Amino acid sequence: MNWIEVAVLLVSFVLLLGLGVPIAICIGLSAGLPLLIGVDALPAVTTLAQRIATGLDSFALLAIPFFILAGQLMNRGGIARRLVNFARSLLGMLPGGLAYVHILAAMLFGAISGSAVAAASAIGGMMGPRMREAGYGRGFSAAVNITSATTGLLIPPSNILIIYSLASGGVSIAALFIAGYLPGLLVGLLLMAVAAYTGIRKGYADATPWRARRVLRDFFDAMASLFLIVVVIGGIVGGIFTATEAAAVAVLYAFVLSVLIYREIPWRELPDILLRTSTTAGVVMILIGTSMGMSWVLAYENIPQTLTATLVSLTGSEIGILLIINAVLLTVGTVMDMTPAVLIFTPILLPIVTELGMDPIHFGILMVLNLCVGLCTPPVGSVLFVGTQVAETTIERVVGPLLPFFLAMVAALLLVTFIPEISLFLPRVFGLL
Repeated sequence: MNWIEVAVLLVSFVLLLGLGVPIAICIGLSAGLPLLIGVDALPAVTTLAQRIATGLDSFALLAIPFFILAGQLMNRGGIARRLVNFARSLLGMLPGGLAYVHILAAMLFGAISGSAVAAASAIGGMMGPRMREAGYGRGFSAAVNITSATTGLLIPPSNILIIYSLASGGVSIAALFIAGYLPGLLVGLLLMAVAAYTGIRKGYADATPWRARRVLRDFFDAMASLFLIVVVIGGIVGGIFTATEAAAVAVLYAFVLSVLIYREIPWRELPDILLRTSTTAGVVMILIGTSMGMSWVLAYENIPQTLTATLVSLTGSEIGILLIINAVLLTVGTVMDMTPAVLIFTPILLPIVTELGMDPIHFGILMVLNLCVGLCTPPVGSVLFVGTQVAETTIERVVGPLLPFFLAMVAALLLVTFIPEISLFLPRVFGLL
């Protein structure tokens, strides 16, 4: 390993990131600069360009723009309101019930849309005013929104799990999707436990009585939206279609539901939805291409092998190594967006954990959960900023109420880390392992 080239890579990346250069450009430039000082500079840079191009040449990646479009249609198509109404009729009578409603609705909407930012915007924009009217603190409602929005990245369909599959060299997307259910539910339940404690301590209450007729009515109203999860996941697990084909089916289903049945989206808004989808998908694809290039540079410099040997030499304990990896990923999540983090650090860390005997599916869920925590923390916590903006408050006012929820997510992370069956039980049941 050439330490000068490694130093150039790391220093240039940190400097560019600190100067506010877009992350994709940071990755591409910092990956190319160390190659220019090598003996075989021209062939290496040419290979880097080829790696960036071939990194996007994957049929599985077609699922990402499709799922983004499905999420856009769901976000504007009245799905959020129906899910909130169902969750409120089911849990609204409990102490602090609106917080439970918010968490459950975010889990359901995140599972349908696959986007934490969309869940924070849609569910937070709808539940925030209701919670404030009921006497809930603005900071508390923002904290509930920020943390619960991330559960949709674990509960499928999830774009980030598709990206991990690509970065890991082809781990089964179907197995990753199924593996995300129990960890996602675990996070949601622990967040509800924190909400229950806070609701009882502060006397938060909702006057919504429980009526079986209303629960059934709201369930049937939301059933068509919830059925999308059955169609997508059932089709993938049943071998009816691939994840990419499932994404296309999700778009068709969301279009029919939002435009033709619910009629919440007028035809004139479709060009804007397509434009937003194209913009988001374009950014993601550029990130994927440059990140795959950097992954090749890291492998070219033997960084994964060197890091593996270093960690093993620091501690022979499997528990110690896993705690170090969690600490690294938590730190990375605070300064880097989720997509480049997965693409860059999967090739570095996956060889380490596989040497310890960890299943790549288990590690994928572990990595995503780590980075979900990062979405809730500054300075690059995109969901933190969206949730704060939606709640019309400041980060300073959110930090205090956010801390117990943050600790609940870390507790879920430790459980998922050291109890592999939380991630692997369902894939085993469905014969995907």
